Amino acid sequence: MTNHSEATGFSENDDAGRGEQPLAPGSTDPNGGGLPEHQVTLRTPAELADALPYLLGYRPEDSIVLVALHDRAGRGRFGGRARLGIPASADDWDSAAGQSADGLVTGSERRGVRPEQMVAFLCQEPAKGETGRQVMERLRPLAQKMRVACGNLDVPVIEALCISDGRFWSYCCDRAECCPPEGRPMGLPGTSVLAAAATYAGVQVRGTLRELRARLLPWETAGVPEQEAALDRVGVELVTRILDDTKRAGVAEETLELAERLRCRFAEAPPVSGTLTSDLRDDGLLGHDEAARLVLGLQDRATRDRAAEWMEGDDAAPALRLWRALARRCVGPCSEHAAAPLTLAGWVAWSTGDELEAREALAMALGVDRDYLFARLLHQACNEGLDPSRSAAACAQNA
Repeated sequence: MTNHSEATGFSENDDAGRGEQPLAPGSTDPNGGGLPEHQVTLRTPAELADALPYLLGYRPEDSIVLVALHDRAGRGRFGGRARLGIPASADDWDSAAGQSADGLVTGSERRGVRPEQMVAFLCQEPAKGETGRQVMERLRPLAQKMRVACGNLDVPVIEALCISDGRFWSYCCDRAECCPPEGRPMGLPGTSVLAAAATYAGVQVRGTLRELRARLLPWETAGVPEQEAALDRVGVELVTRILDDTKRAGVAEETLELAERLRCRFAEAPPVSGTLTSDLRDDGLLGHDEAARLVLGLQDRATRDRAAEWMEGDDAAPALRLWRALARRCVGPCSEHAAAPLTLAGWVAWSTGDELEAREALAMALGVDRDYLFARLLHQACNEGLDPSRSAAACAQNA
Protein backbone atom coordinates (compact mmCIF):
# COMPACT_ATOMS: atom_id res chain seq x y z
CA MET A 1 0.00 0.00 0.00
CA THR A 2 1.17 3.52 -0.69
CA ASN A 3 0.42 5.87 2.16
CA HIS A 4 0.38 9.61 1.50
CA SER A 5 0.82 11.87 4.50
CA GLU A 6 0.70 15.36 3.04
CA ALA A 7 -2.19 17.51 4.22
CA THR A 8 -4.17 19.20 1.51
CA GLY A 9 -7.14 20.80 3.18
CA PHE A 10 -10.77 19.75 3.10
CA SER A 11 -13.69 20.08 5.51
CA GLU A 12 -16.39 18.09 7.18
CA ASN A 13 -19.72 17.18 5.63
CA ASP A 14 -22.72 19.46 5.66
CA ASP A 15 -26.30 18.43 6.41
CA ALA A 16 -26.69 16.87 2.97
CA GLY A 17 -23.83 14.48 3.62
CA ARG A 18 -21.43 16.42 1.40
CA GLY A 19 -18.27 18.23 2.28
CA GLU A 20 -17.69 21.95 2.26
CA GLN A 21 -14.08 21.23 1.59
CA PRO A 22 -11.68 24.17 1.44
CA LEU A 23 -8.64 23.03 -0.50
CA ALA A 24 -5.33 24.63 0.31
CA PRO A 25 -3.08 23.13 -2.37
CA GLY A 26 0.58 22.48 -1.87
CA SER A 27 0.72 21.95 1.90
CA THR A 28 2.97 19.24 3.23
CA ASP A 29 2.12 19.67 6.92
CA PRO A 30 0.20 16.60 8.19
CA ASN A 31 -1.25 18.73 10.98
CA GLY A 32 -2.56 21.38 8.61
CA GLY A 33 -0.35 24.23 9.80
CA GLY A 34 1.12 26.85 7.53
CA LEU A 35 -1.39 26.29 4.73
CA PRO A 36 -1.65 28.84 1.96
CA GLU A 37 -4.49 31.26 2.52
CA HIS A 38 -5.98 30.71 -0.94
CA GLN A 39 -8.72 28.10 -0.60
CA VAL A 40 -11.36 26.49 -2.77
CA THR A 41 -14.64 25.24 -1.34
CA LEU A 42 -15.94 21.90 -2.65
CA ARG A 43 -19.60 21.05 -2.09
CA THR A 44 -20.60 18.34 -4.56
CA PRO A 45 -19.54 14.82 -5.61
CA ALA A 46 -18.38 16.28 -8.93
CA GLU A 47 -15.99 18.60 -7.12
CA LEU A 48 -14.72 15.76 -4.96
CA ALA A 49 -14.11 13.60 -8.03
CA ASP A 50 -12.28 16.48 -9.70
CA ALA A 51 -10.15 16.96 -6.57
CA LEU A 52 -8.70 13.45 -6.46
CA PRO A 53 -5.77 13.90 -8.89
CA TYR A 54 -4.75 17.08 -7.06
CA LEU A 55 -4.81 15.29 -3.72
CA LEU A 56 -2.53 12.53 -4.97
CA GLY A 57 -0.47 14.37 -7.56
CA TYR A 58 -1.40 11.84 -10.26
CA ARG A 59 -4.47 10.21 -11.79
CA PRO A 60 -5.03 6.88 -10.03
CA GLU A 61 -5.82 3.76 -12.02
CA ASP A 62 -7.26 0.48 -10.76
CA SER A 63 -7.12 1.90 -7.25
CA ILE A 64 -8.80 2.07 -3.88
CA VAL A 65 -8.11 5.52 -2.43
CA LEU A 66 -9.02 6.65 1.07
CA VAL A 67 -8.72 10.27 2.15
CA ALA A 68 -8.88 11.27 5.82
CA LEU A 69 -10.79 14.29 7.06
CA HIS A 70 -9.79 16.15 10.21
CA ASP A 71 -11.91 18.69 12.06
CA ARG A 72 -10.31 21.99 12.93
CA ALA A 73 -12.28 24.88 14.41
CA GLY A 74 -15.49 23.60 12.91
CA ARG A 75 -14.00 23.05 9.44
CA GLY A 76 -12.60 19.77 8.35
CA ARG A 77 -9.43 19.41 6.33
CA PHE A 78 -8.09 16.62 4.21
CA GLY A 79 -5.30 14.76 5.95
CA GLY A 80 -3.54 11.54 5.01
CA ARG A 81 -4.26 9.52 1.90
CA ALA A 82 -3.88 5.79 1.26
CA ARG A 83 -3.90 4.02 -2.11
CA LEU A 84 -4.11 0.30 -2.76
CA GLY A 85 -4.59 -1.57 -6.00
CA ILE A 86 -8.02 -3.18 -6.43
CA PRO A 87 -7.52 -6.95 -6.03
CA ALA A 88 -8.55 -8.93 -9.10
CA SER A 89 -10.38 -11.48 -6.95
CA ALA A 90 -13.39 -10.37 -4.92
CA ASP A 91 -12.27 -12.90 -2.29
CA ASP A 92 -9.49 -10.47 -1.41
CA TRP A 93 -11.69 -7.40 -1.06
CA ASP A 94 -12.29 -7.80 2.68
CA SER A 95 -8.56 -7.89 3.30
CA ALA A 96 -7.91 -4.93 1.00
CA ALA A 97 -10.61 -2.83 2.66
CA GLY A 98 -9.28 -3.61 6.12
CA GLN A 99 -5.68 -2.97 5.10
CA SER A 100 -6.51 0.42 3.57
CA ALA A 101 -8.61 1.62 6.49
CA ASP A 102 -6.30 0.32 9.21
CA GLY A 103 -3.19 1.60 7.45
CA LEU A 104 -4.52 5.13 7.06
CA VAL A 105 -5.98 5.38 10.58
CA THR A 106 -2.86 3.91 12.17
CA GLY A 107 -0.57 6.19 10.16
CA SER A 108 -2.65 9.23 11.08
CA GLU A 109 -2.65 8.28 14.76
CA ARG A 110 1.11 7.90 14.64
CA ARG A 111 1.26 11.56 13.62
CA GLY A 112 -1.20 12.52 16.35
CA VAL A 113 -4.11 13.37 14.02
CA ARG A 114 -6.72 10.61 14.08
CA PRO A 115 -9.28 11.09 11.24
CA GLU A 116 -12.85 12.00 12.12
CA GLN A 117 -14.24 10.98 8.71
CA MET A 118 -13.19 9.45 5.38
CA VAL A 119 -13.85 9.92 1.69
CA ALA A 120 -13.40 6.79 -0.43
CA PHE A 121 -12.75 6.49 -4.17
CA LEU A 122 -12.78 3.41 -6.42
CA CYS A 123 -11.07 4.05 -9.74
CA GLN A 124 -11.12 1.43 -12.50
CA GLU A 125 -11.55 1.52 -16.25
CA PRO A 126 -14.01 -0.90 -17.92
CA ALA A 127 -12.81 -4.21 -19.27
CA LYS A 128 -13.52 -5.03 -22.91
CA GLY A 129 -17.27 -5.05 -23.47
CA GLU A 130 -17.98 -3.49 -20.07
CA THR A 131 -19.46 -0.06 -19.34
CA GLY A 132 -18.57 2.37 -16.63
CA ARG A 133 -21.90 1.78 -14.94
CA GLN A 134 -21.23 -1.96 -14.90
CA VAL A 135 -17.86 -1.28 -13.27
CA MET A 136 -19.63 0.79 -10.62
CA GLU A 137 -22.13 -1.99 -9.89
CA ARG A 138 -19.44 -4.67 -9.87
CA LEU A 139 -17.42 -2.67 -7.33
CA ARG A 140 -20.41 -1.79 -5.14
CA PRO A 141 -19.67 -4.65 -2.67
CA LEU A 142 -16.10 -3.36 -2.36
CA ALA A 143 -17.39 0.14 -1.59
CA GLN A 144 -19.60 -1.34 1.12
CA LYS A 145 -16.65 -3.26 2.56
CA MET A 146 -14.66 -0.01 2.65
CA ARG A 147 -17.48 1.69 4.56
CA VAL A 148 -17.73 -1.21 7.01
CA ALA A 149 -13.95 -1.36 7.54
CA CYS A 150 -13.79 2.36 8.31
CA GLY A 151 -16.91 2.16 10.47
CA ASN A 152 -15.35 -0.63 12.53
CA LEU A 153 -12.59 1.86 13.36
CA ASP A 154 -15.19 4.50 14.33
CA VAL A 155 -14.33 6.63 11.29
CA PRO A 156 -17.42 6.98 9.05
CA VAL A 157 -17.16 7.25 5.27
CA ILE A 158 -19.16 10.36 4.35
CA GLU A 159 -18.79 9.87 0.59
CA ALA A 160 -17.75 6.97 -1.63
CA LEU A 161 -17.31 7.56 -5.35
CA CYS A 162 -16.63 5.29 -8.31
CA ILE A 163 -14.74 6.87 -11.22
CA SER A 164 -14.77 4.95 -14.51
CA ASP A 165 -14.87 5.67 -18.24
CA GLY A 166 -14.87 9.44 -17.78
CA ARG A 167 -17.86 9.39 -15.41
CA PHE A 168 -18.44 9.16 -11.66
CA TRP A 169 -21.12 7.70 -9.39
CA SER A 170 -21.83 8.15 -5.69
CA TYR A 171 -22.44 5.09 -3.54
CA CYS A 172 -23.81 7.32 -0.76
CA CYS A 173 -26.37 9.40 -2.67
CA ASP A 174 -29.48 7.96 -4.35
CA ARG A 175 -31.05 11.26 -5.43
CA ALA A 176 -31.49 11.10 -9.20
CA GLU A 177 -31.31 14.88 -9.56
CA CYS A 178 -27.88 14.83 -7.92
CA CYS A 179 -26.45 11.43 -8.78
CA PRO A 180 -28.35 9.84 -11.70
CA PRO A 181 -28.05 6.08 -12.39
CA GLU A 182 -26.05 6.74 -15.57
CA GLY A 183 -23.52 8.75 -13.57
CA ARG A 184 -22.21 12.19 -14.35
CA PRO A 185 -19.40 13.06 -16.73
CA MET A 186 -16.09 14.16 -15.31
CA GLY A 187 -15.05 17.66 -16.29
CA LEU A 188 -12.27 18.22 -18.78
CA PRO A 189 -8.93 17.93 -16.98
CA GLY A 190 -7.50 21.26 -15.95
CA THR A 191 -10.66 23.31 -16.57
CA SER A 192 -12.18 23.52 -13.07
CA VAL A 193 -11.80 26.27 -10.50
CA LEU A 194 -9.88 23.77 -8.40
CA ALA A 195 -7.47 23.08 -11.26
CA ALA A 196 -6.83 26.80 -11.64
CA ALA A 197 -6.25 27.19 -7.91
CA ALA A 198 -3.93 24.18 -7.83
CA THR A 199 -1.94 25.50 -10.77
CA TYR A 200 -1.67 28.88 -9.05
CA ALA A 201 -0.40 27.15 -5.89
CA GLY A 202 2.15 25.08 -7.82
CA VAL A 203 0.41 21.70 -7.47
CA GLN A 204 1.08 19.46 -10.46
CA VAL A 205 -0.82 16.42 -11.70
CA ARG A 206 1.70 14.13 -13.33
CA GLY A 207 -0.36 11.78 -15.45
CA THR A 208 -0.85 8.27 -14.10
CA LEU A 209 1.17 5.93 -11.93
CA ARG A 210 1.64 3.71 -14.98
CA GLU A 211 3.40 6.56 -16.76
CA LEU A 212 5.58 7.31 -13.73
CA ARG A 213 6.53 3.67 -13.27
CA ALA A 214 7.35 3.29 -16.96
CA ARG A 215 10.37 5.52 -16.33
CA LEU A 216 11.71 2.95 -13.85
CA LEU A 217 10.74 -0.37 -15.43
CA PRO A 218 13.24 -2.59 -17.29
CA TRP A 219 13.54 -2.11 -21.02
CA GLU A 220 11.31 -3.99 -23.43
CA THR A 221 13.14 -2.82 -26.54
CA ALA A 222 15.38 -4.20 -29.23
CA GLY A 223 18.35 -3.31 -27.01
CA VAL A 224 17.50 -5.94 -24.37
CA PRO A 225 19.64 -8.80 -25.82
CA GLU A 226 22.71 -6.57 -25.98
CA GLN A 227 22.21 -5.38 -22.41
CA GLU A 228 21.67 -8.94 -21.16
CA ALA A 229 24.89 -10.01 -22.89
CA ALA A 230 26.79 -7.12 -21.31
CA LEU A 231 25.46 -7.97 -17.85
CA ASP A 232 26.54 -11.59 -18.29
CA ARG A 233 29.96 -10.68 -19.66
CA VAL A 234 30.76 -8.02 -17.06
CA GLY A 235 29.28 -10.16 -14.29
CA VAL A 236 31.76 -12.97 -14.89
CA GLU A 237 34.65 -10.53 -14.57
CA LEU A 238 33.38 -8.54 -11.59
CA VAL A 239 32.18 -11.44 -9.47
CA THR A 240 35.62 -13.04 -9.66
CA ARG A 241 37.22 -9.79 -8.46
CA ILE A 242 34.59 -9.09 -5.79
CA LEU A 243 35.18 -12.53 -4.27
CA ASP A 244 38.93 -11.76 -4.04
CA ASP A 245 39.56 -9.82 -0.83
CA THR A 246 42.57 -8.08 -2.37
CA LYS A 247 40.60 -6.80 -5.36
CA ARG A 248 37.18 -5.95 -3.88
CA ALA A 249 38.15 -2.42 -2.88
CA GLY A 250 39.35 -1.74 -6.41
CA VAL A 251 35.95 -2.69 -7.82
CA ALA A 252 34.26 -0.26 -5.42
CA GLU A 253 36.52 2.63 -6.45
CA GLU A 254 36.08 1.87 -10.16
CA THR A 255 32.29 1.79 -9.69
CA LEU A 256 32.24 5.18 -7.98
CA GLU A 257 34.59 6.72 -10.55
CA LEU A 258 32.36 5.44 -13.37
CA ALA A 259 29.25 6.72 -11.59
CA GLU A 260 30.85 10.15 -11.22
CA ARG A 261 31.79 10.29 -14.91
CA LEU A 262 28.29 9.29 -15.94
CA ARG A 263 26.66 11.77 -13.57
CA CYS A 264 28.76 14.55 -15.08
CA ARG A 265 27.89 13.33 -18.59
CA PHE A 266 24.20 13.48 -17.75
CA ALA A 267 24.60 16.93 -16.20
CA GLU A 268 26.29 18.28 -19.34
CA ALA A 269 23.62 16.97 -21.73
CA PRO A 270 21.45 19.77 -23.14
CA PRO A 271 17.90 19.83 -21.71
CA VAL A 272 15.00 18.44 -23.73
CA SER A 273 11.26 18.73 -23.18
CA GLY A 274 9.00 15.80 -22.29
CA THR A 275 9.70 12.85 -20.01
CA LEU A 276 9.79 10.27 -22.80
CA THR A 277 12.19 12.34 -24.89
CA SER A 278 14.35 12.98 -21.84
CA ASP A 279 14.50 9.28 -20.92
CA LEU A 280 15.36 8.25 -24.47
CA ARG A 281 18.13 10.87 -24.52
CA ASP A 282 19.49 9.53 -21.20
CA ASP A 283 19.38 5.95 -22.50
CA GLY A 284 21.56 7.06 -25.37
CA LEU A 285 24.12 8.54 -22.97
CA LEU A 286 24.70 5.20 -21.26
CA GLY A 287 26.61 2.35 -22.89
CA HIS A 288 25.70 -1.29 -22.31
CA ASP A 289 28.97 -2.18 -20.58
CA GLU A 290 28.89 1.02 -18.52
CA ALA A 291 25.39 0.23 -17.32
CA ALA A 292 26.36 -3.36 -16.50
CA ARG A 293 29.43 -2.33 -14.50
CA LEU A 294 27.49 0.25 -12.53
CA VAL A 295 24.45 -1.95 -11.86
CA LEU A 296 26.63 -4.79 -10.61
CA GLY A 297 29.00 -2.54 -8.68
CA LEU A 298 26.12 -0.94 -6.79
CA GLN A 299 25.13 -4.32 -5.36
CA ASP A 300 27.83 -3.65 -2.77
CA ARG A 301 26.17 -1.84 0.16
CA ALA A 302 29.10 0.43 1.00
CA THR A 303 29.47 1.50 -2.63
CA ARG A 304 25.72 2.18 -2.89
CA ASP A 305 25.81 4.30 0.29
CA ARG A 306 28.63 6.46 -1.07
CA ALA A 307 26.70 6.97 -4.32
CA ALA A 308 23.69 8.01 -2.24
CA GLU A 309 25.55 11.15 -1.20
CA TRP A 310 24.56 12.78 -4.52
CA MET A 311 21.18 13.87 -3.25
CA GLU A 312 21.16 17.65 -3.13
CA GLY A 313 22.22 20.75 -5.02
CA ASP A 314 23.42 20.43 -8.59
CA ASP A 315 24.26 16.75 -8.10
CA ALA A 316 20.70 15.60 -7.46
CA ALA A 317 18.97 16.01 -10.83
CA PRO A 318 21.58 14.22 -12.99
CA ALA A 319 21.99 11.54 -10.32
CA LEU A 320 18.25 10.86 -10.35
CA ARG A 321 18.29 10.57 -14.15
CA LEU A 322 21.23 8.18 -13.93
CA TRP A 323 19.55 5.93 -11.34
CA ARG A 324 16.36 5.84 -13.43
CA ALA A 325 18.35 4.87 -16.52
CA LEU A 326 20.16 2.13 -14.60
CA ALA A 327 16.87 0.72 -13.31
CA ARG A 328 15.70 0.47 -16.93
CA ARG A 329 18.83 -1.56 -17.77
CA CYS A 330 18.11 -4.28 -15.18
CA VAL A 331 16.69 -6.62 -17.80
CA GLY A 332 16.08 -10.35 -17.95
CA PRO A 333 17.56 -12.47 -15.15
CA CYS A 334 19.22 -9.35 -13.70
CA SER A 335 15.90 -7.69 -12.88
CA GLU A 336 16.54 -8.40 -9.20
CA HIS A 337 19.54 -6.07 -9.33
CA ALA A 338 17.15 -3.14 -9.85
CA ALA A 339 16.60 -2.82 -6.09
CA ALA A 340 19.77 -0.75 -5.73
CA PRO A 341 19.18 1.88 -8.48
CA LEU A 342 15.45 2.04 -7.64
CA THR A 343 16.28 2.73 -4.00
CA LEU A 344 18.80 5.39 -4.99
CA ALA A 345 16.21 6.98 -7.30
CA GLY A 346 13.66 6.97 -4.49
CA TRP A 347 16.16 8.45 -2.07
CA VAL A 348 17.14 11.33 -4.37
CA ALA A 349 13.51 12.01 -5.28
CA TRP A 350 12.56 12.18 -1.60
CA SER A 351 15.55 14.38 -0.76
CA THR A 352 14.52 16.87 -3.45
CA GLY A 353 10.89 17.00 -2.36
CA ASP A 354 9.27 14.64 -4.88
CA GLU A 355 7.55 12.30 -2.45
CA LEU A 356 5.35 10.77 -5.16
CA GLU A 357 8.24 9.39 -7.21
CA ALA A 358 10.09 8.52 -4.01
CA ARG A 359 7.29 6.32 -2.71
CA GLU A 360 6.76 4.60 -6.04
CA ALA A 361 10.47 3.97 -6.67
CA LEU A 362 10.94 2.57 -3.17
CA ALA A 363 7.79 0.43 -3.48
CA MET A 364 9.12 -0.91 -6.78
CA ALA A 365 12.47 -1.69 -5.12
CA LEU A 366 10.62 -3.70 -2.47
CA GLY A 367 8.64 -5.40 -5.21
CA VAL A 368 11.93 -6.58 -6.69
CA ASP A 369 13.41 -7.56 -3.31
CA ARG A 370 11.06 -7.41 -0.34
CA ASP A 371 14.04 -7.87 2.02
CA TYR A 372 16.05 -4.93 0.66
CA LEU A 373 16.44 -3.17 4.00
CA PHE A 374 17.57 0.26 2.78
CA ALA A 375 14.46 0.54 0.61
CA ARG A 376 12.22 -0.71 3.43
CA LEU A 377 13.57 1.81 5.93
CA LEU A 378 13.38 4.72 3.48
CA HIS A 379 9.85 3.73 2.40
CA GLN A 380 8.68 3.67 6.00
CA ALA A 381 10.33 6.99 6.81
CA CYS A 382 8.89 8.62 3.68
CA ASN A 383 5.39 7.35 4.43
CA GLU A 384 5.61 8.62 8.00
CA GLY A 385 6.46 12.11 6.78
CA LEU A 386 9.91 12.22 8.38
CA ASP A 387 12.57 14.72 7.36
CA PRO A 388 14.83 13.06 4.75
CA SER A 389 17.91 14.99 5.91
CA ARG A 390 17.50 13.50 9.37
CA SER A 391 16.50 10.03 8.25
CA ALA A 392 19.18 9.18 5.70
CA ALA A 393 22.06 8.45 8.02
CA ALA A 394 19.95 6.23 10.26
CA CYS A 395 18.49 4.32 7.32
CA ALA A 396 21.89 3.76 5.71
CA GLN A 397 23.49 2.75 9.00
CA ASN A 398 20.78 0.19 9.72
CA ALA A 399 20.66 -1.15 6.15
